[in-house]
Amino acid sequence: MPNLRFKRKPNLFCLQPGFSVETVELFLLHCCSVRSTMEHTQEQEACLEQTQRYCVQRPIYNQELLQGQLHRRQRTPQTLGQKIAHSCRCSSKKAKSHLYSFLPILKWLPRYPVKEYLLGDIISGISTGIMQLPQGLAYALLAAVPPVFGLYSSFYPVFLYTFFGTSRHISIGTFAVVSMMIGGVAVREVPDEIISLESNSTNITDVLEYYSARDTKRVQVAVALAFLSGLIQLCLGFLRFGFVAIYLTEPLVRGFTTAAAVHVFVSQLKYLLGIQTSRYSGPLSLVYTLASVFSKITTTNIAALIVGLTCIILLLIGKTINRRFKKKLPVPIPMEIIVVIIGTAVSAGMNLNESYKVNVVGNIPQGLRAPAVPEVQLIPAILGDAVAIAIVGFSMAVSMAKIFALKHGYTIDGNQELIALGICNSVGSFFQTFPITCSMSRSLVQESTGGKTQIAGALSAIMVLLVIVAIGYLFEPLPQTVLAGIVMVNLKGMLKQFRDIMRFWRTSKIELAIWVVAFVASLFLGLDYGLLTAVTFAMITVIYRTQSPEYRILGQIPNTDIYCDVEEYEEVKEYPGIKIFQANTSLYFANSESYTSALKKKQETSC
Repeated sequence: MPNLRFKRKPNLFCLQPGFSVETVELFLLHCCSVRSTMEHTQEQEACLEQTQRYCVQRPIYNQELLQGQLHRRQRTPQTLGQKIAHSCRCSSKKAKSHLYSFLPILKWLPRYPVKEYLLGDIISGISTGIMQLPQGLAYALLAAVPPVFGLYSSFYPVFLYTFFGTSRHISIGTFAVVSMMIGGVAVREVPDEIISLESNSTNITDVLEYYSARDTKRVQVAVALAFLSGLIQLCLGFLRFGFVAIYLTEPLVRGFTTAAAVHVFVSQLKYLLGIQTSRYSGPLSLVYTLASVFSKITTTNIAALIVGLTCIILLLIGKTINRRFKKKLPVPIPMEIIVVIIGTAVSAGMNLNESYKVNVVGNIPQGLRAPAVPEVQLIPAILGDAVAIAIVGFSMAVSMAKIFALKHGYTIDGNQELIALGICNSVGSFFQTFPITCSMSRSLVQESTGGKTQIAGALSAIMVLLVIVAIGYLFEPLPQTVLAGIVMVNLKGMLKQFRDIMRFWRTSKIELAIWVVAFVASLFLGLDYGLLTAVTFAMITVIYRTQSPEYRILGQIPNTDIYCDVEEYEEVKEYPGIKIFQANTSLYFANSESYTSALKKKQETSC
């Protein structure tokens, strides 16, 4: 090989002139050979890294030898009185810890980095508040109460959560699923026929008095639900029952919320079409609602339908733009408030209510209401519903809170979240609010627009307060069909959960069964009975899994200390004189017989 002179650059050899073609070719062949040798060496090193070995040497123990070398700790048993006295013992450090746990704002607010977080929280609070306003009005229709109570529910609980909540990113307030459950209870307790009108009466005053009395009673039911569900959440929080959320598995919650989305969508059809139908609750309410809508489809208000469809198209376009240009837009385009403003302006300018008989939001009283005690005599009739609402509300909030906490690297306290939601609901009920929880769509907006702490939620509540005390009357001409369009478009994410069927089909047939049962039961039995049925079925699957585990005989992979199922791999062989039997479940009375029979069967087949 000739001694060639060349200049070395990264990934480039520059040969000096004066060399023959044969010399250059010979040099290039030598370079390729060296490179091939280096690559082969690197592959061997990588292969060796993948097959690194370890060796552990220790004596063989049985239970008697092991216990003989270990010494148990000496612990003085405590009486019940001593345990109670120890738990009730107070110190300044313990009191401070409990205070910080109960009021998390005392811990994070003094350390609030103003320069880093304030601008993001302001932008996020404004964006979320703009979204909070139309959703509060729209979800009040789902709860079967006048729209102004949706604004109250978007202010008091949101402001209270700032002080007691541990999640920095979730947006507390009205939510479609919970609002639908509230509306079902309100309609059941105060149906449309609660006040009978004379068939020959044409006095508009009688009609207005009837609707006013009906709405007042439904508000009392919704407020009582908030009070009772808040007390339930408070009790569960103080008793440290935050772990109950783990029993609401992912397929159960997603199947339940998908069915709730269908219920909500169907309930908004009458507002979109501008027709008058009764509202149903309980088992088969979905079927009755659809039958009622189709029976009166010929009375569709064309003006209301055109306005509603136009709003839906604008909202879908806006959400598509926000999704595609998410990285380029500083904040999402607030299409919901834009649609509300346009709908209100068109309705007021064209006088849609009187000229085209389009139903509008109506009276929105200015200012805040004086505190009032909830109607406690309604509690026995709504106790079961309050339990369901309390659990669903908590599960939705804590699941979203965990997602954001994992993403941003902090922790949440499930028990404190129960206490925070309980305070928001129970205290808010004295100010005429209905039950609230976390909203998925608003939480995503609050997080994506730069929200860092609970300050963003407090600012969104202040924006709603300005509307209540100052400019709420401007939204009185807003058509109800616009609110129906907002609700329907916001259901898009939950309706996409139908894709879960294929995912669970590939991963677990049992989880697919839980999803289907939760969906079907909630769809036809109603959200309350559907949830109870789904939870019961999920518990049955737990029993089934423990009673029907997988049993295996394990063998050794050659030249390793790894053991696998001998029936699954050809190379795996049992170690001579040793039989390893594996069951992927705990052994207890319910599966003891199946364990014994499986052990005998495996022993017979492997002999």
